[in-house]
Amino acid sequence: MVMILRKKTNQAIFWCLILAVVFVIGCAPQIYTNPAFYEAKVRHKTIAILPFVVTIDSSKLPKEITAETIDKMQKDEAYLFQQELYTKFLTKQQKGEYSVIFQDIDETNALLGKSGIAYENLSKFTKKELVDVLGIDAIISGNIRRSQPMSTGSAVVIGVLFGAWGSTNRVDVSLTIHEGLDGQLLWKYDHEASGSVGSSSEKLADSLMKSISKKFPYKVE
Repeated sequence: MVMILRKKTNQAIFWCLILAVVFVIGCAPQIYTNPAFYEAKVRHKTIAILPFVVTIDSSKLPKEITAETIDKMQKDEAYLFQQELYTKFLTKQQKGEYSVIFQDIDETNALLGKSGIAYENLSKFTKKELVDVLGIDAIISGNIRRSQPMSTGSAVVIGVLFGAWGSTNRVDVSLTIHEGLDGQLLWKYDHEASGSVGSSSEKLADSLMKSISKKFPYKVE
């Protein structure tokens, strides 16, 4: 009997270790680098960061929440994350860690607005068209998929009134860099993260920057 229990225990430990390894591998960032990037990198001087496209899983929110409210939360997060990521990149740029400079996001958003490009129709424009409007060498864009809203603005009200937040917040982030000359994809970074109730844009940006800081292709060696 003791031998059987010991055997079952060893098997359980074995499978737990296997599952742990699979989990770690599954959470590892996925990175794609276009061979053309290395030649393009030499030419790149200034790059811009677009507002991110944010998608909040509406199935996780109370039915009382309207589509308009969800749209507002997504738009708020898109610009908040753009701001946080720009701040993180700018700090490293000022320390001389990157070979490029980042266009001020106020200038980026103003130039987009003057050309009739808003968050609502941003996806209708090609990366080449956006680069031409902004007058930069390359462009950073991305997508964020969240299971819950952040602890900002209307999301706080929803969380307090309806208990919309769970114990964890799964976040899938995709960060891309596109060439300014022809709009082709040069670099892509996919990352999965999680946070506590009401995770902020700052916490998410910190998590992302810690993850990509050693992989960001403009890092000065």
